[in-house]
Amino acid sequence: MYWLIIIAWMYVVFMMAISEALSSQGSVLGAAITLIFYGIVPLSILLYLLGTPVRRARHQTQQPEPPSKAGAPSKGAGTPDCGSEAPGHTITPEGKEP
Repeated sequence: MYWLIIIAWMYVVFMMAISEALSSQGSVLGAAITLIFYGIVPLSILLYLLGTPVRRARHQTQQPEPPSKAGAPSKGAGTPDCGSEAPGHTITPEGKEP
């Protein structure tokens, strides 16, 4: 959705730069400055801010999980119904037969 806004804004800035360059009182340098300071700089800031959630999610998926404390049970350890076991199934201690 925001790509439509970006394209429309660049169209407006491009038309401003053309009218600046073709004006009798304007110059090509003024058109270049208009294009840079009204178009490229604000859009680069906008794209950076809009890309922040994607970068944050990518950064979190690349981070390894912090190691758990020694002797502390891991997530869901010891509970028989933590989503991967059938209800009513008991977990036997390690090395023991039921």
